[in-house]
Amino acid sequence: MEPDTPHEAPSTEEEQYRLLVGAITDYAIYMIDPDGRVISWNAGAERFKGYEASEIIGRHFSMFYSEEDRQAGIPGQALATAAREGRFESEGWRIRKDGTRFWAHVIIDPVLDPTGALVGFAKITRDVTEKMETQRALEKAREAFFHAQKMEAIGRLTGGVAHDFNNLLTAILGSLQLVRKRILDNPKNVLLVDNAVDAAKRGAMLTQRMLAFARQQELTIEPTDLTRLVPGMRSLFERVLDPSFEIELRIPLTLKLVQADANQLELALLNLVTNARDAMPEGGKIIISARTERIGPNHDALLPPGDYVCLSVTDNGEGMDESALVHASEPFFTTKGVGKGTGLGLSMVQGLMEQLGGRLVLKSELGLGTTAELHLSIAASLPDVLKPAVDAKFEKYARPLSILAVDDDILVLLNTVAMLEDLGHSVIQAPTGKAALAVLRSESVVDLLLADQAMPHMTGMQLASLARQDRPLLPIILATGYAELPDQGHIGLVRLSKPYMQEDLARVIAEVMKSQAA
Repeated sequence: MEPDTPHEAPSTEEEQYRLLVGAITDYAIYMIDPDGRVISWNAGAERFKGYEASEIIGRHFSMFYSEEDRQAGIPGQALATAAREGRFESEGWRIRKDGTRFWAHVIIDPVLDPTGALVGFAKITRDVTEKMETQRALEKAREAFFHAQKMEAIGRLTGGVAHDFNNLLTAILGSLQLVRKRILDNPKNVLLVDNAVDAAKRGAMLTQRMLAFARQQELTIEPTDLTRLVPGMRSLFERVLDPSFEIELRIPLTLKLVQADANQLELALLNLVTNARDAMPEGGKIIISARTERIGPNHDALLPPGDYVCLSVTDNGEGMDESALVHASEPFFTTKGVGKGTGLGLSMVQGLMEQLGGRLVLKSELGLGTTAELHLSIAASLPDVLKPAVDAKFEKYARPLSILAVDDDILVLLNTVAMLEDLGHSVIQAPTGKAALAVLRSESVVDLLLADQAMPHMTGMQLASLARQDRPLLPIILATGYAELPDQGHIGLVRLSKPYMQEDLARVIAEVMKSQAA
């Protein structure tokens, strides 16, 4: 038996090089003639482009480009650049045999004969789709981080401005009410005061939107049934829209309950429907739909992975370009023109969703319409929060009280004192928490403590804690325009939302004193 004949080694360096190139699988390496036809094909090209050599040799290399690139003449420009400059390098989409796309890094070098004449091109293509997607994800995460930082700074500024406005509006509304009582004999003056009150109330609504954006508004979060809430708003939507609009509801009856403040969610929906209406001056269809959606780690909503309910409002109106879409949910940004919008509607929706643990996602194309998606958490057990005042009829507490009123804003303090005295109570004033503690330790009769929450050096909550140490049964009301969450030990405190009017004061006092007597 004769021994096996050994494989013959390649006879030339050229043959060795050909075998080496043919064996490479991570790169598509092939030759094309001066006219762009493929004349060689390696294993790498076959692996990630999908063509065997017999299917591709002799065909023009432009077949790997997208139709858009071919129409733009990019393949020819690549060869011309390589021939002129000695090298061409770029990245772009290329097409596989099965029609799918991959992101390619391409190098084209001219091949010259010994006389310097062009005899073809050497083309190397690498599939860098994964690298490109990773880079895009990193850029998206970085952009989201910087955007979150910017919005957080704007939110702090907006919340601070809203708090100051709430204080001013509290003083304005209370003073106007007291003035109105004193001018009942002059109808013209009453009309002017009522007009000023209405204007101040509109200002209060704007501050609530600003607080919503800053995620500092007071919410009553509870399991909410969208299958009842959304259809229940149809008549309201129809009053907002004229007959040139059609509203279509697509709300599955199998939807799970969501975690939301029903009243604020209704206001958010109304804002989105109004925006959709304004985007279609000639009328059109507005679709309100809902679905259960599993959110993964790379979802546009940037929420923790899990199941959510997506409530969306879609129009086929003017839409927004990319630059407008980026700023659409920022406060005071509007595309409606001067005097046609405050620019707070979408920012209010955004802030509400942040407070609810969800997210607003806007999708839009210029001329094709907009979809606003509200991603809401599935209802779960909710923490206890500071107990809100009950919505009862305006009533005075039967017995005059000695009330300690504490506020660092002198305008609000004087206004509160005036309203309390007009209700028949005697009032002790304190501009700081420290001064209030001194009163409590020296005055024998204090029936009720009414304190502002957002005070420097000592908040209303801190004052309440110290006051309860000496007077554990003292009724305490905290006035605030924010949505701060208290410690669990303060569940007996009552919130008075700013800005407040005299009937709000009377109602809360009656509630807390009746609760104390029970």
